Amino acid sequence: MTTALIICGALGREVLDIVAKHGWDAEVIGIPALDHNYPERIAPHVQERIRELRGQYERLIVVFGDCGSRGALDALLAQYPDIERIPGPHCYEMYGGQTFHDLMAEEPGTFFLTDFLLRGFEGLFVKEMGLDRFPELRDEYFRNYKRVVYLAQNPDPELLDRARAAAEFLQLPLEIRETGYGLLEERLAGLVNGSVERKA
Repeated sequence: MTTALIICGALGREVLDIVAKHGWDAEVIGIPALDHNYPERIAPHVQERIRELRGQYERLIVVFGDCGSRGALDALLAQYPDIERIPGPHCYEMYGGQTFHDLMAEEPGTFFLTDFLLRGFEGLFVKEMGLDRFPELRDEYFRNYKRVVYLAQNPDPELLDRARAAAEFLQLPLEIRETGYGLLEERLAGLVNGSVERKA
């Protein structure tokens, strides 16, 4: 394979599906999805993958937004001008596109969920945030949120049930917006297919 996609683990199923759909000669290599909760780990983990994979592939493409790293990922990739990266601040914007911006303008207190986050809701939120041990913290952690919006990539009855259960747990109203892979697929296809200019 000539291309390695270094991806956020939270995008694993979706990127694998996109690769298969387009028939790309690319290997998908993930960073731990738990970094979603610990964004300070993103840049170091990406750097580990770059050092491991550099020289093994003709192209390395990083499939990450800033994702809360506060510019650390930008600073890291500035050291590697030959490594490409998908544009976008985070997966919510990549999936939702203009819909994401419209939802935030309408209600800044929006808590977003994706297919991945719903599958891992218990572990990523309930257990990691200690809400299984200290349920009273829920009201403190989520007091500024007014609604839950599920940005759905491949919704099925089970995921829809999980979305309703998550909203009920958070005691917030639920909205569902079907996005598919949105700008994630469009931008990634642009890079892999070469229609987007590479970094100078």
